[in-house]
Amino acid sequence: MKIAVLPGDGIGTEIVAEAIKVLGALDLPFEMETALVGGVAYAAHGHPLPESTLKLAQDADAILFGAVGDWQYDKLERSLRPEQAILGLRKHLGLFANFRPAICYKELVDASSLKPEIIAGLDILIIRELTGDIYFGQPRGRRIATDGHFPGAEEAFDTMRYSRPEIERIAHVAFQAAQKRSKRVTSVDKANVLETFQFWQDVMIDVGKQYPDVALDHMYIDNAAMQLVKAPKKFDVIVTGNMFGDILSDEASMLTGSIGMLPSASLNSKNQGLYEPSHGSAPDIAGQNIANPLATILSAAMMLRFSLNQETAAQRIETAVQAVLAQGLRTPDIYSTGTTKVSTVEMGDAVVKALG
Repeated sequence: MKIAVLPGDGIGTEIVAEAIKVLGALDLPFEMETALVGGVAYAAHGHPLPESTLKLAQDADAILFGAVGDWQYDKLERSLRPEQAILGLRKHLGLFANFRPAICYKELVDASSLKPEIIAGLDILIIRELTGDIYFGQPRGRRIATDGHFPGAEEAFDTMRYSRPEIERIAHVAFQAAQKRSKRVTSVDKANVLETFQFWQDVMIDVGKQYPDVALDHMYIDNAAMQLVKAPKKFDVIVTGNMFGDILSDEASMLTGSIGMLPSASLNSKNQGLYEPSHGSAPDIAGQNIANPLATILSAAMMLRFSLNQETAAQRIETAVQAVLAQGLRTPDIYSTGTTKVSTVEMGDAVVKALG
């Protein structure tokens, strides 16, 4: 089982180290190789996604990814900024389906900003299409300066687009995921305003006819954003486009108490995947040993499940994380009175110990 390890920037190295520690305790035949990505790769090689890193990722069964981004690179030309590395990996590997589960563990109900009765028992899955939409549509009509800004420009716009095959394949992923859950899919769009999303809705309806056991409903993005904080448990599987999925999944992260608890998986048609925490590189706390590694550890569990066919090992990690939370151990982002504050390394050690 070949794993490309790409820690990236900021807290990426710290949280990935803890996930590797947990994977090492499973006594499985992993072959891991580490490479630079993001800002550190730009500093060393002049590009956030060097050819050597891309090749390593392409040859691997799965990618364990930390985070990219650092303020010192914000004035670079857009194509050279650290965040372009993740977009490049999605494009070159065809990682079109992003899974972002939002689960509120009973031990963290009080860590959420919502009332316990609204959040207790939350278990939803957001499926975000990753390789289309406005993020990959052709930008036009703008004058780009070397620092990535547009002095003197009169306009700037990006093209939102989706093809039928792109929508169909993410629709199948969503319906099949729902069949293993509560058999409900909510497709989020803006069909009342955008032609792209009227097309999205039409294709969703067409594909939904192939899954008569799954209920499909539609919701506009603004209403979905509101309902996600008003009555989140009404959802089961949410499927949406790239930009709306980016926004909703970050909103959902706060339902769980901390974005430090949210794992994610990005898969292609061969189940090769990139696994990363949903949070960013947090350069303001890098090197302080206070970042929450649980999202990365849970991402490693998703890697075992979806790409490496190791369901039992995935469940062992998830059970260990629940056990650690039940013990009252908390990194600063989820700490509350009556619990025990621990460091990044101590949290990783606790998960390893809980594996037994």
